Amino acid sequence: MLFALSEYSTKFGVVPIKDLVQEVKNRNYNQFVLSDINNTTSVLETFKTAKQFDIQLVAGCSVRRESDFLYVLIAKNNKGYFEINQFISAHPKFDFPDHPIFSNDVVIIFTFGREPKILSNNAKIGVSLQELNKIRWKKQRLNLSNFVLLHFAIFRNKQDFNTHRLLRAIDQNVLLSKLSKQEEANEEQGFHDLSELQEKCFDIQELIYNTQHLLDGCTLDFEFGTNKNLKTFTNNSKEDYNLLRRLTLEGIPYRYQKLTSEIEIRIEKELEIIQQKEFVSYFLINWDMLEYARKRGFYYVGRGSGSNSIVAYLLKITDVDPIELDLYFERFINLYRENPPDFDIDFSWKDRDEILNYLFSKYENISLLATYNTFQYRGVIRELGKVFGMPTEEIEILSKDKYGTIPPDSLASLVLKYGKLIHGKPNHLSIHAGGVLISEKPIEELCATFLTPKDYPTAQIDMYIAEEIGLYKFDILSQRGLAKVRDALDLIAENQPNEQVLDLRRMDLLKTDPKTLEILENGEAIGCFYVESPAMRMLFKKLKVKDYLGLVAASSIIRPGVSSSGMMQEYILRSQDPERVKKATPKLLEIMPDTYGVMVYQEDVIKVAHIFGGLSLAEADVLRRGMSGKYRGKEEFDRCKNAFFNNCKSSGYEDQLTQDIWRQIESFAGYAFSKGHSASYAVESFQALYLKAHFPIEYMVATINNGGGYYDFESYLQELRMFG
Repeated sequence: MLFALSEYSTKFGVVPIKDLVQEVKNRNYNQFVLSDINNTTSVLETFKTAKQFDIQLVAGCSVRRESDFLYVLIAKNNKGYFEINQFISAHPKFDFPDHPIFSNDVVIIFTFGREPKILSNNAKIGVSLQELNKIRWKKQRLNLSNFVLLHFAIFRNKQDFNTHRLLRAIDQNVLLSKLSKQEEANEEQGFHDLSELQEKCFDIQELIYNTQHLLDGCTLDFEFGTNKNLKTFTNNSKEDYNLLRRLTLEGIPYRYQKLTSEIEIRIEKELEIIQQKEFVSYFLINWDMLEYARKRGFYYVGRGSGSNSIVAYLLKITDVDPIELDLYFERFINLYRENPPDFDIDFSWKDRDEILNYLFSKYENISLLATYNTFQYRGVIRELGKVFGMPTEEIEILSKDKYGTIPPDSLASLVLKYGKLIHGKPNHLSIHAGGVLISEKPIEELCATFLTPKDYPTAQIDMYIAEEIGLYKFDILSQRGLAKVRDALDLIAENQPNEQVLDLRRMDLLKTDPKTLEILENGEAIGCFYVESPAMRMLFKKLKVKDYLGLVAASSIIRPGVSSSGMMQEYILRSQDPERVKKATPKLLEIMPDTYGVMVYQEDVIKVAHIFGGLSLAEADVLRRGMSGKYRGKEEFDRCKNAFFNNCKSSGYEDQLTQDIWRQIESFAGYAFSKGHSASYAVESFQALYLKAHFPIEYMVATINNGGGYYDFESYLQELRMFG
C-alpha cells in the first residue's frame, strides 16, 4: 500500500534505508513499493534490508521532470525491473515522455486526472488520500477496476517534513519563505498504519483490493555474493585458465634469472586459488588492458594488494616481487576472503581516457562506478544559513563553531539542529575516482545508469553495494607523476637518442644502479614522487636509507597509523641503536628481524598471527580485516580470535605475553599500511630517482611541465641549476 521514498531521492526524501524498512515493519505492512525519484540506486540495499525484516520489496520509480510528477513505474518481476532501469538510463537528462510504452512486466500508475484517454493493459490510475472525495463524487461513473491507492510515504514526523522543506529550499537555492508549494511534498504524505489507510477508504474498498492485488502479483529476487562479473575472457573457462597459466610461465625469464622451487610452488598455489575463486578472467582483463597500454607506449604502475601476487608480477600487472619482500598471497586473495581482489592501475593523466575508451569499446556490459557525495557539516550549515536568510558574517561564524551561547529559539539553533540531521545524507550522484565494472549480464539488470560528461555510462550504485551483489571493480586511475616519467622518456629520446635507458620495469636493475642509490642516500629527491617531501627526506637521513628495502620501510612508517601508534619512533630508535633492539620481544624479533621486531606493515599482523598465534594465513588475514572496524563482530573474526588465544596457550606461551602481543596487534592492525602498497610507491619513486640521476634536465623539465609537485616552480628551476 505504501509507495515509500528514501533519502536517495536526493534533496527530497529524508529517511535512511534501514529506518525506512523499520518504519514499514512498525506500521504492520509485509510489503511496500520503493519509489525513489528518477533512480533505482537504493533498490539492492533496500531489498537486502527488507529481507532481514521479512518484508517483501516491490521495486518502483517515481518519474519526474523537475517538479512535475508524471507517473510511477512498478516492476512486476526482474524483467520489469530491467526495463525500468533501461528506461531511466535512456533518459539521462530526465526528458521522460508523458505516455511511455512498456511490456506487461511493468505497471504504469498515472495520477488521477493526468491519465491517457485510453489505458493500456499495464496502466493504472493512482488516487491519493487527498483525492478520495473526488472519487466518491464520481464513483458511479468510474470504472474503479483500473484505480489503485497511490499513497507516498515520505515523512515519519513533523521533523522529517521540516527537513524535507529545507532540502527543497537548498535544491532550489531560495529562502525557505519563498519556497513554492509546487516544489514540496504534502505534509500528509506520511507513514500511516495499514488499518488507517483501510479506514480512510472505508467506502471505496475497491482501491484497497486493487492495490493489494497489484502488489501481490509482484516478485523480485536478487542473489547477493555470487560472481556477476564477466565469467570468461576467451568465452571458455578452460581456455582462460590455460591462457593465464601460459602467460604466467612465459613471464618467468623476464623477472627471474633462475627458476627456484620456491617460485614454482608459489605460482602453482596462486593459480589454483585464482581458478577456485573464479578470478581468472579478472587477471586476464587486467593483463589485456596493460598489454594494450604497453603497445601504445603508455606508462603505468600497478598498486594495491595485488602486489602480493607473483602471477600479477609475472604478467607485468605489478612490478613488485612478492618473493623478495616476503609478501603473502593470502593478503590479496584467499579462500576465506569474501571481498574481491584489488588492482589499482595508475596511468598518466594524459593516457587514462584512451584506456577507458579501449575497455568500453571491447566489452559490452561495462560501466563506471558511482559514488554518492554526502552533505558535509560545514557546507550544510552555510546552505541552511542562506535558506534562513542569515547574514553572511553570521553564517561564517556559525560554520566555524565560534558562535558562543545560542538561544534555543533562535535561527542559529535551528540551523545547528537541522544541520546535524542533514549531515551525511546523500547530496548527489558522482563518479568513483577510477572504478570500472565489467559484468556478465547488462548492468541494468541491477541498477540504472547515468552518463558522465564524457558520455561513459555509470552505474547508479557505489562500490560497497557492487561488492555485496557480486561485482568487483577495476581501478583505472591517473596521476601526474606518471606523466612526468612518460614525458621525460620522450624528451630523452628526442634530446639524447643514442643514450641507453634502462627498462623501468626491471627493478632488479634499477635498485642496484649506483647513481640512483647515491641521490637517494644524499636526499636529492626533489621532484621524485612523494619522496621529495621534507618529512620523507628527513626520515631518510634519520634511517640512513640507502636502498630499495629501506625506502619500502620508510614509505610505510611515515603513514599516520604507524606514526600515531608510536611504532614509527620505536623503529627509528632501534635502527639507530643496536642495544635498543635487544629490548624487543624476542618472539617478535624472531618473526620480524628486518624491522627490528616492530610491526610496520599490515602483513606483519598476518605474520605474527600465523607464526606466533598458529593461525593459517587465510585465518590471519580474517583477523587483520576484522580489526579494521569494517568486519569487527563477525563470527569468523571471533572464531579466529579465539583460535589465536587457544593456540598460544597450547604452545606454552605465558598469558601475559599473549595478551601483550594481542594488544600490539589490536592497536596497530586497523591503521597499518600494506607492504605491497609501500613497495609499489617505492617502485615508482625508484623509477623517478633513476631518471633524475641520469637525465636530470629532461626529468626536471617534465616535472615542471606536469605541474611540479610539493614545491613551487622556482624551486624546481633551482634544482636544475644545482645539477648544472
